[in-house]
Amino acid sequence: MFRARFLHALKKAGFSVPDSLPRKWVVHCTHVGKGLPALKYLSRYLYRGVISEKNIVSSQGGNVTFKYVESRTGKTRYRTLKGEDFLWFVLIHVLPKGFRRVRDYGFLHGNAKKLLSLVQMILQVLVQSSASRPRPIFKCPKCSAPMQILAFRQSVFSSG
Repeated sequence: MFRARFLHALKKAGFSVPDSLPRKWVVHCTHVGKGLPALKYLSRYLYRGVISEKNIVSSQGGNVTFKYVESRTGKTRYRTLKGEDFLWFVLIHVLPKGFRRVRDYGFLHGNAKKLLSLVQMILQVLVQSSASRPRPIFKCPKCSAPMQILAFRQSVFSSG
């Protein structure tokens, strides 16, 4: 039902749908709350990959063991899969050709800071601003007086 409504809304808005669109979608809709809980839930899926390297515990004998946090209980669980099944789990999160990650559009776009603050205000999310750190003070090796930075020079021998 979601797929049909979503595709209808896309076509009505004048967007084209890629030909490689899968026939079946798995849509898991769960209420995660409002405000900060919803933002925390969504951030796990918008700003990172499917699984980080630190969560892959081992890869031996064609099997991959990884850890994850079960969303219902909050407990860390371990799961071992055959290598090809693990790859399938990762690959089902790869977007079809023509689609892009959500973070590149809308209020999550890098240049949409005003819109993001408006969304945060509507959702009543209080984001604490971090205190800016003072620049380190470089002291003269001879007299220990604070030095003023005039320019930066890149080394000829640097690898970057």
